[in-house]
Amino acid sequence: MKKYPIVIDLLFIVFFVGIGRSAHRHGITFPGMMSTLWPFAAGLGTGWLVTWRRHHSGESPLDGLIIVLITVAVGMVLRVVAGQGTALAFIIVALAFLTLFLVGWRLITRTAGRRR
Repeated sequence: MKKYPIVIDLLFIVFFVGIGRSAHRHGITFPGMMSTLWPFAAGLGTGWLVTWRRHHSGESPLDGLIIVLITVAVGMVLRVVAGQGTALAFIIVALAFLTLFLVGWRLITRTAGRRR
């Protein structure tokens, strides 16, 4: 699981976007998903670049938290620039969901590794 942590993060972001589009009845179409996904994918890429520049593997829970904060910050700015908008509730939900999943899988992996 730790071999491709950026892929795991991206899959959770796709999951987040899919749930959001479904909950708001926007549909799970390829163009719709890409329209909602790209700002967060760009934010994720930025978060990973910062992590790698710090010479970190991205596998620690702290790395995950930094990646989440950068992903959401960049993602929300890009959504505003693209005219997609951001409500405060959406920012809070994005932070909560992505923290739960992007930091969560790192905590589980770390705990499982210590038990071995």
